Amino acid sequence: MSVLLQSDVHGFPVRRGKVRDVYDLGDRLAIVATDRISAFDWVMPTGIPGKGELLTAMSRFWFAKLGVPNHLVPDEAAALPEPFRPLAARTMLVVKTKVVPFEFVVRGYLAGSVWKEYRTQGTACGVPLPPGLPNFSKLPAPVLTPATKAETGHDENVTFEYMANAIGTELADDLRRRTLDVYTRAAEFAVTRGLILADTKLEWGTLPSGEVILIDEVLTPDNSRLWDGQAYRPGVTPPCFDKQYFRDWVETTGWDKNSPPPPIPPDVVATIATKYREAMDRLTRPL
Repeated sequence: MSVLLQSDVHGFPVRRGKVRDVYDLGDRLAIVATDRISAFDWVMPTGIPGKGELLTAMSRFWFAKLGVPNHLVPDEAAALPEPFRPLAARTMLVVKTKVVPFEFVVRGYLAGSVWKEYRTQGTACGVPLPPGLPNFSKLPAPVLTPATKAETGHDENVTFEYMANAIGTELADDLRRRTLDVYTRAAEFAVTRGLILADTKLEWGTLPSGEVILIDEVLTPDNSRLWDGQAYRPGVTPPCFDKQYFRDWVETTGWDKNSPPPPIPPDVVATIATKYREAMDRLTRPL
């Protein structure tokens, strides 16, 4: 399978993110998911075959499953401009929104940066948690831990109060409710497919009418932790079907994270692709 590291559609302004190339079509955007993969704010020189198409398919699956108002243009396949048709499997045609300038990270389990905070402070982004929880524990209730949307460098976890001061309490309360609802319903569905949705990151935007809609990618292995439900044990690193395997591999390379990153070996590329495909297959296969 070939790898697409960069799309090239002429005639439209384009902004390139770590994974997606975003083309400005006027009142709409064409979001092309490439096969790029990033770690520690660097885009790796090696792509993952089929990754962009899989992420796009998984986002479409969740948009349909959740039934939440979102940024996809109705009948987007038919509305996709001709120059993007060869990239249709990896392209979402979406309406433009005013992006809420925070990432809405919701966590149902201890893991990652929140585990580090919990060990020293007993909190998750300032939210107190019960004492004595082992790593990878299920939390008593899902916790919203917002983060700033950094244009460069790392996103930064912030408290809910910090976010509310920035965007207004009413909108912050509404988006907390919406985010927790999406996570709860998605996590309940994932369990029926043998998966644990440990955490995820959502993004929201507003239309000129003031309506709030779900935007960006949704519940993919790139922005969520997906664990094997049957093998899960608190305190034990769970088998995963997400980007964590890749992050763990990067940590073994000796790369200093300040210079161009190393290429990804073929066996690691194959494992990443297999894990992402397994997540998709488990979620979408009939019971």
